[in-house]
Amino acid sequence: MARESAGIAELRCSLGQRLAMLRTAAGVTQGQLAAAVYCDRTTVTHIEKGRGRADEQFWQTADRIVEAGGSLLAAYRDLETARQECDLRARRSALEALRAKAHSFTTTPLTGNTSSVFDGYDDETAAVELARRVAASDVGDETLGQLEGAMDELAMAYPVTAPQDLLVRLRSHLAYVSSLTDSRMTLVGRRRLLVLGGWLSLLAATVHIDLKHHAAATARLRTAASLARHAEHDEIRAWCFETEAWRVLTEGDYRRAVKLSRAAQELAPAGSSIAVQSTAQEGRAWARLSNPRETYAAIDRVTKLVSPMARPDRPEHHFRYDPDKSVAYVATTLAWVGDPAAESYAREIISRLKPDHEGQRWPRRVASANLDLALALLVTDRLDEACHATQEAILSGRVVPSNHWRAAEIVGAVEARHLPEARELRDAYEGMRRATAVP
Repeated sequence: MARESAGIAELRCSLGQRLAMLRTAAGVTQGQLAAAVYCDRTTVTHIEKGRGRADEQFWQTADRIVEAGGSLLAAYRDLETARQECDLRARRSALEALRAKAHSFTTTPLTGNTSSVFDGYDDETAAVELARRVAASDVGDETLGQLEGAMDELAMAYPVTAPQDLLVRLRSHLAYVSSLTDSRMTLVGRRRLLVLGGWLSLLAATVHIDLKHHAAATARLRTAASLARHAEHDEIRAWCFETEAWRVLTEGDYRRAVKLSRAAQELAPAGSSIAVQSTAQEGRAWARLSNPRETYAAIDRVTKLVSPMARPDRPEHHFRYDPDKSVAYVATTLAWVGDPAAESYAREIISRLKPDHEGQRWPRRVASANLDLALALLVTDRLDEACHATQEAILSGRVVPSNHWRAAEIVGAVEARHLPEARELRDAYEGMRRATAVP
């Protein structure tokens, strides 16, 4: 990192102090801010003391978290403008010095031994050497292509593989990608490796969330976000926000889930799967907040985003949106907002995903649909059917630990009504928890 001028360093220090002041006034800790921007608390400390740098996305998020009303982001942009102008002046000065030196060479009388005058100025050789170094690589296209194919296979295995089993494979691939980072490779190849590491870390974070490995999930998400920033890959960054939104939603922090979902939408490329997914996630958070107006508005936006999308070749890919997933999300959202229409959506998704000659391709999604169906049936007092649908989900063995709370809500509702099926349902639920407990 190049040494900054005193003026720029002073501006950076002033910006950091303003962040610290606004953060304290908003009652936000350094740890909370670090979690929101996907970095560690030490990094926030360095930024607040003017010793660390951060990109525009950091300041945009920080501005929102501390409720600065755009002042932090504006100050950061002023700083960047001043820094760029300072860098430009420095480059111009260096260029002028180089020109003056070149002029002295051309005006020096070429008498006697001239080798010392032109030492180090073999431009043609230097150009060839630079091209050779840029093209040199110990990691070829074939290796990167195989790794990218493996990543897609892992993403497609996600809906049908037990989380703890998938995690073993992900760790192996991440270790291999990590071992390649010190290898020589082209700039294009290095970016592909960063993107690959970002996707693998993001999928690993998702699996950790399923298993309720909170610390590991946080670390994986931070790594994915960091790699995505280095690779300038907004799609992965958006998925990081959406994945964190799902996690905090399962923990009951619904308002933060809304904020994270909206942050994902701001980064999501137009027409992308994450644009749909993050909008759907926002709708689910509003449903948990019992806000029908915002819930239905989000559902309408999802419908508009999905309508022009073609069905992907491999719809089981976790990071590719497909029509069946849209129906499943609508079913969940309507069930949570207490709309009886959730029943028809849940039954539709169960019907669509009936096992074929190859078996069931989305068993987890069917289990979730049965929980949605049970919740909708409770709303309409069809209690026997609700208990049956809940049993179907629990006994399928496909409800991951991060979704246990959804089954627990239904079991609790059945117990509150003192139904005779309550004891059997509770026993099934506790059995599921024991069976899926992972150290």
